[in-house]
Amino acid sequence: MGTNDELTATPGSPAEDVVATIPLVEERVKVIKREVETGRVRVHVNVEERQETLTKQLSRDDVQVEHVKRGVRVTEIPHVRLEGGTTIIPVVEEVMVVEKALVLVEEIHIRRRSVSETVELPVTIKSERARVERTASGDTTPATSE
Repeated sequence: MGTNDELTATPGSPAEDVVATIPLVEERVKVIKREVETGRVRVHVNVEERQETLTKQLSRDDVQVEHVKRGVRVTEIPHVRLEGGTTIIPVVEEVMVVEKALVLVEEIHIRRRSVSETVELPVTIKSERARVERTASGDTTPATSE
């Protein structure tokens, strides 16, 4: 016998001159992809505005300044001191007398008090709403959903 695709008779056999050919067949597959439009979507976005009033508690410190006359002779400059919620800052000046002396002229008393107030402030708040329209390919009537 010969190769796979042909048969040959051997010498001395009855079919000495006969040659047979067997064709071989092979299938092949080729895959091609393409995009196909199956529908369309249209999105509409609307902006809605609404007024709201925000209420918030705010705090602040107010300061009250008071000048307190003293007119007291001192031998040295007094220090700044704190009495309760009041800060006392001494103010001195030199005056001419027969001798030079420190005189406490006044003290500055500073009191702090906290004040709370409620503030209402109008604000504009925006929100978006989307509406989606779908159409099948070739269809001109939109189907709406939100």
